[in-house]
Amino acid sequence: MTTAIAPDIRARFRLLHTMIRVRDLDRSLHFYCDLLGMKLIRKRDYPDGKFTLAFVGYGDEAQTTVLELTHNWGREEPYEIGTGFGHVAIATPDIYGTCEALGAAGVKIPRPPGPMKHGGSVIAFIEDPDGYKVELIERN
Repeated sequence: MTTAIAPDIRARFRLLHTMIRVRDLDRSLHFYCDLLGMKLIRKRDYPDGKFTLAFVGYGDEAQTTVLELTHNWGREEPYEIGTGFGHVAIATPDIYGTCEALGAAGVKIPRPPGPMKHGGSVIAFIEDPDGYKVELIERN
């Protein structure tokens, strides 16, 4: 299979961000920044389009992939997450302690921490305020 994009150009590609739509931006920023330790990298209102974009992550956007939270003003009903979206994954050195703290903060934990069924990593699944799944993977 050939491609029209030159290999030297493709070699400079990198994943920039993943975007999810959120109903309550303040709740989502609390979840991702205060509870999961991400930093608010940038936030901008777009009055003509009636939406706000907030970018959060664990490092500088020039070096790491980040999460774009899109808040459409006036949205009352929940978004349909759909069947195509899976989850966002975050590494933690202490999955049991992390889940204990998040559970105490009221975060839903539909899959408590433990080894994967078919061997391998110790994982857990939590949910953000909009019901998006976040996989926690224990990594030292």
